Amino acid sequence: MADAKVIPFDDDRNRGSAAQRPQRRRSSGNRRRESAPVGEVQALPTRAVPQDDVPVTAEQEASERSRGGDGGLERRIAGGLAFLRRRLTGDYEVDDFGYDEELTDQVLMSLLRPLYETYFRVEVKGIENIPSEGGALIVANHSGTLPMDGLMMQVAVHDNHPAGRHLRLLAADLVFMLPVVNELARKLGHTLACAEDAARLLEQGELVGVMPEGFKGLGKPFADRYKLQRFGRGGFVSTALRAGTPIVPCSIVGAEEIYPMIGNAKTVARLLGFPYFPLTPTFPWLGPLGAIPLPTKWTIQFGEPIPTDGYPPEAAEDPMLMFNLTDQVREQIQHTLYKLLVQRRSVFF
Repeated sequence: MADAKVIPFDDDRNRGSAAQRPQRRRSSGNRRRESAPVGEVQALPTRAVPQDDVPVTAEQEASERSRGGDGGLERRIAGGLAFLRRRLTGDYEVDDFGYDEELTDQVLMSLLRPLYETYFRVEVKGIENIPSEGGALIVANHSGTLPMDGLMMQVAVHDNHPAGRHLRLLAADLVFMLPVVNELARKLGHTLACAEDAARLLEQGELVGVMPEGFKGLGKPFADRYKLQRFGRGGFVSTALRAGTPIVPCSIVGAEEIYPMIGNAKTVARLLGFPYFPLTPTFPWLGPLGAIPLPTKWTIQFGEPIPTDGYPPEAAEDPMLMFNLTDQVREQIQHTLYKLLVQRRSVFF
């Protein structure tokens, strides 16, 4: 694999050529999603089986069972079969970035949810600070050797926001160079961390997530845990100013300890084309078992949004303003991290 490079979010020169950028898949256009029946389901003697192919929630199924019926289960089976039919026939939609909302909601989030709810036991605070509609830029700290913090933040927004909003993450080009990971990232709504893609998503009213520390934060030594690295030159602030969207600081506690990085095999990293090759107390000494993250207790807190719509259009070109806003966001995240660490009883509880 060629040496991977980090694309600075604020450097327009690094948008990449057409050959370097991940290929975007076009949506299915005006294709309509139809709820065609998948097959006959044996109805109960006293009630008709619902024909909606959308699977019921766990609460609805429990309600069905409490009334002595299993219509909810039948409806889930019918919905699952309808979902499989749409996948096999190609009757589903993706946007210009390759985001597959149906697959994300019904499959990918279900795969991530056990990690989120049971393994890391994520506690979410301040979800009300994320707007119910319109674009917003969520800026978070980055850590943990592997980018699980971004995925857990995505689940946190998806499962806890009252408006059911989806978070679109900006990722480094290395993500889109890896087989399988590239396709899954696109399906989850991730896109290249560059100003152009971020601006398009914000203009479409999407929630966009960015972690300005990049590999500097993700691969920092365990001794530097919870010490924020440089936030770049303010590219994310410039993008938010141009779009007039608020910036929501986000602080994540718990990710730093899942893979305590005590060393970095730089020679191996260069040979593999990685920005770093982590050495932890368990990896690579225990082989595949060493890749299992420690079951730390996580807290994700979304801070009060910083509005940007009150600035004039030329503000996006003011380097002093961008520096001040970048520093404000960074300081707010760092202060919240310290506050959460003081409140934490234990790394694992």
